[in-house]
Amino acid sequence: MFNAVDFLVKGGPLMVPLIGLSIASVACVLERSWFWFQLLTQEDQIVQDVLEAAKQDLDKAARTAHQAQHLPIGRFLLAPLKLRQPTPETFRLALETTGDKEFSQMRKGDRFLETAIGIAPLLGLLGTVTGLIYVFNNLSLGNVTGSEAGKLALGIAQALITTAAGMIIAIVSQAFFQIFQTFQTKQIYYFSSVGGELELIYRQFWYEPSLRVQTRLPSTKLQP
Repeated sequence: MFNAVDFLVKGGPLMVPLIGLSIASVACVLERSWFWFQLLTQEDQIVQDVLEAAKQDLDKAARTAHQAQHLPIGRFLLAPLKLRQPTPETFRLALETTGDKEFSQMRKGDRFLETAIGIAPLLGLLGTVTGLIYVFNNLSLGNVTGSEAGKLALGIAQALITTAAGMIIAIVSQAFFQIFQTFQTKQIYYFSSVGGELELIYRQFWYEPSLRVQTRLPSTKLQP
């Protein structure tokens, strides 16, 4: 029967940092997966509610966005709506500034996964090399009997454990890193589209009508 503890022990001392790296990688993947699950399953409804409310009442739209500010899309929509009578340029600037900030937060964890992808195989290879050095140093090459050959094969197999562990960590981290990168790219286009719709609603329903009222000339009285 497969014994995981025995398997890890056979990998040698370098299995310790590899195990630590694997635990940290799994924690990062789980945290990012939960983040993306919440965002992708809720943002469409939040956007729909805010855009519909913005056509009727900007304060109501701001309250709706405020209730969703635990998510990036909520903070993104709230930024321009909490301003008081902004110009379209200020409205767009608030969207762009907040969008850049949220995109930066979405990349949280990417640097760690990139580090795991690069370091894990190297640690595994180092463990294999040191294991092979130990095996050959303790092998009597002048008297390679069947027993000695068996020990050699077993020693090499044990030395390769760290390489396998490092490759597994790197492959899994790379897979999730690519998935998260795809989500981030799609969010950039999504935020841009949603921000454009919100700005258009603000211009059409609020800014331009108020501008026409302000610039309307007073009616002239008829001369008797």
